[in-house]
Amino acid sequence: MAAHRFPADVYARRLAAAAAATAEAGLAGLVITPGYDLRYLIGSRAQTFERLTALVVPASGDPTVVVPRLELAALKESAAADLGLAVADWVDGDDPYRLVAAALGGTPVATAVTDAMPALHLLPLADILGVVPVLATGVLRELRMIKDAAEIDALRKAGAAIDRVHARVPDFLVPGRTEADVAADIAKAIVDEGHSEVAFVIVGSGPHGADPHHECSTRELRAGDIVVVDIGGSYEPGYHSDSTRTYSLGEPSAEVAQHYSVLQHAQRAAVDAVRPGVTAEQVDAAARDVLSAAGLGEYFVHRTGHGIGLSVHEEPYIVAGNDLQLTAGMAFSVEPGIYFPGQWGARIEDIVVVTDNGAEPVNHRPHELIVVPIA
Repeated sequence: MAAHRFPADVYARRLAAAAAATAEAGLAGLVITPGYDLRYLIGSRAQTFERLTALVVPASGDPTVVVPRLELAALKESAAADLGLAVADWVDGDDPYRLVAAALGGTPVATAVTDAMPALHLLPLADILGVVPVLATGVLRELRMIKDAAEIDALRKAGAAIDRVHARVPDFLVPGRTEADVAADIAKAIVDEGHSEVAFVIVGSGPHGADPHHECSTRELRAGDIVVVDIGGSYEPGYHSDSTRTYSLGEPSAEVAQHYSVLQHAQRAAVDAVRPGVTAEQVDAAARDVLSAAGLGEYFVHRTGHGIGLSVHEEPYIVAGNDLQLTAGMAFSVEPGIYFPGQWGARIEDIVVVTDNGAEPVNHRPHELIVVPIA
């Protein structure tokens, strides 16, 4: 097996499931250009250019890869050859959209396309097909949301790797160093601990911790700061980690400790609420209700979680109004936070996988406010 993808039989199962879902949706086929859907279906990391590369998955019949001849080498990185997929290559001057139509069995046909398809390709494809395609999101949504055993194993390894990074973070949090200094150390540690690349690093110290999407700055850490560290990376074959812990440079004030204790209870309540049949919004409410009961509800300003896999943010979204029922195999973050503008903030985040009877966290670092001794 190539290190950057799963064995071919994993992708064969996914392609068969995608074709079945396409037929069930009453569509003739899927047209998948480079992006996360293409990586999910055949392990390809091809990029989108002005020349069309597309995987065509008919509802019945064999898939075909339409690819520029000069991009054939990139196709070898995928599972296409192991799967024995038909390849329709083309050169400048050919019409690749007609190749797509032929692979779908003719026109006009009701087709779904990945949401990552550029308009550069969507418009001429629609013209050839004689119909405007729909988004493939509805067809692929459940497949990508419910992780298979290989994906869950990758998420566990990614979670363990980011836990090892968090174990090193206290050594980086030294008063006088800037957030950017700390972020650089963390980025190196993310790769050193087994990730193939850094996805993001947030180091929010003091008042910057009250901005959930702060990244890092030239602000120098100070004794007494509360520091939010939210980090993640990509772990081969491309599955993401994402974990947040909050640190205190020296002992926190009684008020900070009290508010943080409530946040810890809220995060635990949300994890405890996870099981098949519970809705996404019920998990969100489990965290929100704890904070609201303590008078902190207005300081929790974002959803409780997001799905994770090949993308850092994907379905399911753990948010009010989402009545999607959880199913074993779904993976998502549980990350309530509290944010006091101009003062400080805190967040606790684990990735969990829904099991038959609850939730399996893939992160295992302590949830307490981590006190970093100040020399």
